[in-house]
Amino acid sequence: MRIAILLYPGFTALDAVGPFEIISRLPGARTVLVAKEAGPVRNDQGNLALVADRALDEVTAPDIVLVPGTGDWAPVTRDEETLDWLRAADATSTWTTSVCTGSLILAAAGLLRGRRATTHWLAMDELKEHGAEPTGERVVFDGKYVTAAGVSSGIDMGLHLLGRIAGDRQAQTVQLLTEYDPRPPYDAGSPDKAPAEIVAFWRAAASRPPVTG
Repeated sequence: MRIAILLYPGFTALDAVGPFEIISRLPGARTVLVAKEAGPVRNDQGNLALVADRALDEVTAPDIVLVPGTGDWAPVTRDEETLDWLRAADATSTWTTSVCTGSLILAAAGLLRGRRATTHWLAMDELKEHGAEPTGERVVFDGKYVTAAGVSSGIDMGLHLLGRIAGDRQAQTVQLLTEYDPRPPYDAGSPDKAPAEIVAFWRAAASRPPVTG
């Protein structure tokens, strides 16, 4: 089974690396990092780079496509070369997946129209504008399309997908070996649980137009 993880400038590292650690452990899996050009691709903070093994035109017909998210999705959602590759890969994929705002990229390619999907909680309206049906669930399956909410939920998505493909025992084994047993010091991981003033601050920040000039 060939897994293609899309990289692009400004991607969020954990969106790619989290599910990679899980689904790359599928029996017989071959995982390839792919970008417009092979070579290092820097994350959204600019201080970490992952190396794309192949250029887009070198990777055809992957079984699983994974699209990580980003805090600045506008450039990649307007990049027709990347969107065309996604459409072509999706035409033959068994599973097309995303983490966080990666679903906005899938939606911009026209792949989520009329489908239930999730994304980062601050980007739900944007997902709806692309014709998807947003839901606040952490992981959403709609046919072969699997979308995960913000950043850390990519690990959950990977386990869900692993269980669907290889069975519960394999997924439980990977969860055990990666010691994925989260016990965070705070219970503030969703807008329903976080302090209201923090949620309000970030909603306001997200609604402000960018500074130009």
